[in-house]
Amino acid sequence: MREAAFVKQNKNKWETFEKVLENNIQISPDRLTQLYIELTDHLSYAQTFYPSSTTVKYLNNLAARAHLKLYKTQKESRNKLLNFYLKEFPLFFYQYQKELFIAFLVFLFFGVIGAYSAATNTDFVRLILGDAYVNMTLDNIANNDPMAVYKQMEEVDMFLGITINNIKVALYAFVAGVFYGIGTLYILMQNAIMLGSFQYFFYEQGLLWESARTIWIHGTIEISVIIIAGCAGLVLGKGLLFPKTYTRLYSFTRAVKDGLKIVVSTIPFFIIAGFLEGFVTRHTEMTDTMAIIIIATSLGLILFYYVFYPKYLHQQSIKKLQQK
Repeated sequence: MREAAFVKQNKNKWETFEKVLENNIQISPDRLTQLYIELTDHLSYAQTFYPSSTTVKYLNNLAARAHLKLYKTQKESRNKLLNFYLKEFPLFFYQYQKELFIAFLVFLFFGVIGAYSAATNTDFVRLILGDAYVNMTLDNIANNDPMAVYKQMEEVDMFLGITINNIKVALYAFVAGVFYGIGTLYILMQNAIMLGSFQYFFYEQGLLWESARTIWIHGTIEISVIIIAGCAGLVLGKGLLFPKTYTRLYSFTRAVKDGLKIVVSTIPFFIIAGFLEGFVTRHTEMTDTMAIIIIATSLGLILFYYVFYPKYLHQQSIKKLQQK
C-alpha cells in the first residue's frame, strides 16, 4: 500500500485519538488500550514500509503520548471503584446495547412460551416448578396467604441466601457463553420459562395481580439483572464467534474481560434485589400504591443505569470531540 493511501485510510482514527489525548476526554481504560494497540500496529506497519517518513515520526510521537496516558490512568487508584460504577462502566457498556436487547428479547420470548405452555398443558407447571412447590402454594392459597413462601425464612438468612444464589445464576449465565453463547441462551430460556409458567399459575388461581405486585417488588431488579448477565454471556460468545480483525485468542480474552465487567456491575443490584426479597416482599399487607412505587423505581433505576445513562455519556463524549 502506498504511504498516501495508508495515511488517508487511517487519518481520521489518528486525529480522533489525538483529540482524546489532548483534551482528556473521558474514555474507558480498556477502550484506550484497544486504541493504543491499534495505533502501535499502524506504527509497526509504517516503520516496516515507510521507515524514514514523517508518518513514522508522527505515529511514534502519538504512541509515546498514549503510553504516558495509559500509565497515568493505571496509577490513578483513588476512588477507582466509584469511578468504575459512575463513569467508566456506563460509558464502556454503551457498545453492548445490542447484546442487551437480544438477551431481553430472548427472555421475553421464552417467558411467553412458558405462560402459553402452562395454559395448554395442565401438568406443565408441576413439571417446571415441582409438585412440592405447587402443593405448598395451593395450601397457602387455601389459607388466604398465597405469598406465604416469602415469610418462611428469617430476613437476614433469606437476604444472604437469595443474593448469593442470584449472583451464582449470573455467573453461570456469563460462563455458559463460552459455548459460543448457546449455554447463555439456554439459561435465559430456563429462567424465562419458569417465570412465565409461574405467573400463569397464579393467573389460573385468580391471583395474577396479588402475585405480580408482590413478586415484582424484588423481581424487577432480579430478573433485569439476570438478563444483563445474559448479555455478558452473549458478549463472551460473540468474542469467540466473531473475532473480526483480531486473533481468536485475543478476541476471546477481550470478551472475557468485558463480560466480567458487566457481571461485576450487577453485584450491587443483586444485593438490592436480595434486600427487597428478604426484608420487603414479605410485607404482603403493603398497599398497592407503595408496591407500585417500589416496582416503578426499580425499573427506572435499571433503565437509567444500563440504557439511558450510557447513551448520555456516549453523546457527551461525541460532542466534546466535535467541539475540538
